[in-house]
Formats: sequence, structure tokens, C-alpha cells
Amino acid sequence: MSVQGPSNYNDFAGLASLRAQSGKNDPEVLREVARQFESLFTSMMLKSMRDASMGDPMFDSDSERAYRDMFDQQMAVEMSQGKGLGIADMLVRQLSGTMRSASSPAPQAMPLTPTDRLRSGEQPRGEDFAPGSPEEFVQSIWPHARNAAGELGVDPRSIVAQAALETGWGRHMIRGADGQNGNNLFGIKASADWNGRRVSVDTLEYEDGIARRQRDWFRAYDSVAEGFRDYVEFLKGSARYQPALAAGSDTDAFADGLQRAGYATDPAYAEKIRSILGGRVLESALAPLKDSAPPPISNSGTGGSSIGRSATARVGV
Repeated sequence: MSVQGPSNYNDFAGLASLRAQSGKNDPEVLREVARQFESLFTSMMLKSMRDASMGDPMFDSDSERAYRDMFDQQMAVEMSQGKGLGIADMLVRQLSGTMRSASSPAPQAMPLTPTDRLRSGEQPRGEDFAPGSPEEFVQSIWPHARNAAGELGVDPRSIVAQAALETGWGRHMIRGADGQNGNNLFGIKASADWNGRRVSVDTLEYEDGIARRQRDWFRAYDSVAEGFRDYVEFLKGSARYQPALAAGSDTDAFADGLQRAGYATDPAYAEKIRSILGGRVLESALAPLKDSAPPPISNSGTGGSSIGRSATARVGV
């Protein structure tokens, strides 16, 4: 069905007919009704602007005002053609949604965020870890951190602090181009010998102390638990990380050992881990879990430092 729009200012007689037809859910009719409404609105707007002006008393006659009104109305019609002022588009979107809701449920306008999917019970492809706060982040990964710490022989708080640094407390998870979560909390890169899933993302690396942004491949896992298991294997399977693991419960020595072994190119990597360990955010998040914490590891150590400065998130190893 073709709908002919108004070509001049006095062609509004068919508006009532078009308005009646708009209830038939015809997109063309709905668009034309919205366009004519925009013309009327624009005409009223121009008239209000004219009325607000003092005008020129030399040409302020009845005939002059009549021709001026005709000009403004024709101008309103012309302004509503094409893309117009956007008012017609807004009306079409609103009325289309109203008509759909009367006959069938409207489709989801925007894709659900990871947090929305978790709250709604929707099962994403693989696990989509999306904590809503630092406290939720810490309390969600604490059981995994305890298990990993037991296998590595280190303080679980060190593991949580490192994961918090690498992901910004879970806010900056490694995701593929399709938005799928890689569940990689430790920024482990996918080298040539990695046979699992991988995603390519931008990362910040340091060369001679200067930060440079580059794109690299990272390992991707189906779940956070799988990511923790690979983290344990990654550290235990490399000779260069053995000095860090030998630190035991000495959180300072563990952080320093990771940096000396080249886990990250950030020259302040160990300092940032210690900052999180000594910060109030981690302390507050762990407070409800103290009763469930495992007994301290017997290795001697100084524990975490008390630097109360927030660390910045980083992705990459």
C-alpha cells in the first residue's frame, strides 16, 4: 500500500482519515501520520516564534500576516520531509511498540548484559563470571583461591589480590569479539603450544618502563574453576615460578617472585599486588569469610604490606 504525503500546507484534510487507518498496523500509514504530526508541531513552533517577535510595524498588516502564516505552514511541511526533525521517527518507534504489545510481546530492545543474564537465570555459552562489586568478586572466587593455594602452598589472599589486579575486581574480564567471557582471571597468554580456546584482546605492556598498548592472544576457559586449575598448572609447570611458590605464606615474597620471574611487564606489578593485599576493599570483602579460612601455611613470612592504595587493572602476562 502506497501512502502519499502532503505536498503543501493546506493538505491536512486527510489527517483524520490517516489517523483512523493507523490503527491497522500498516507501517506506511503509521509513518505518514507521524510525519504529518511533525508538520503540525513544526507549524505551531514557527507560529510561536513569530508571535514572540516584535515584527516590523511597516509591514505588519492583515494581508502580510496571512501570507506569512501560509509561508510558515508550507515551511513546516518541507521541514518534515526526508529525515525531518526526528519527531516522526520517535512517534513511529513509540506507536510501533504500543501496537506490538497489544498483539504479541515486544522483542528485547537491547541484549542482556552478563550480569542481567545471570540474574535472569539465562544460561550463557559457558560460564559468564560477572560480579557486581569487589565484595561479590572476592567472595565468589574465594573457594577456588583456597583450593589453588592449597596446591601451590601459598596464601590464598595473594591469589585473590592477583586476580583482582588482573581483572579490576572482575570488571574487566577478558572477552572475545562476540562478548563471550574467557573466564581468565590471571591474564595468562595463549602461546603457540596452547591447544585450548583463545581470544584476542588489547593489552597494556611495558617496554623499557614505557606503557604500550598492543593486541595479543589470551587463554579462554569455559568456567572460572577451569581457569583456576590452569593457573595452578601454569605456575607449577614452570621452573621460573618455583622461587615465588617457595615463598609460602609470605605474600610480599610471592608478589616479588612473580615479578622477578617475568609474570608481568609492569614494573610496579608486585607493588600493586601488595597494595590490594593491604587495602580496605580486600579486608572488608574477606571479613565474612574469616571463619571459613584455612589455617595459615607453616612457612615463615611477613604477610601482606599495609599500603592502602588501589591498584589499576591490567590484562596480560
